[in-house]
Amino acid sequence: MVARHEIDYLRPLVHRHTPIDIELWVTKIGAAATTIGYEMIDGGTVHARARTVIVPYDLEKERPRRLSVVERSFLERYFDDATDTAPVR
Repeated sequence: MVARHEIDYLRPLVHRHTPIDIELWVTKIGAAATTIGYEMIDGGTVHARARTVIVPYDLEKERPRRLSVVERSFLERYFDDATDTAPVR
């Protein structure tokens, strides 16, 4: 479940049918939440930076839950807190 989403629009990006690159990485792994960082890039220019906090959710119990060992292990492969240097305001 998305608990929070923030985005900084840095440069205009005109609509077109050509795809752009979106780089993403994990910037924080907590017991019951993970933060994902993103950059939207076109031709080497960063047009936007974003951050999303996601929380695992138990649909049957209708409440947030802790990350499993398997989920944490998967997320750790993409962990890079050094790239979280441009805070979203």
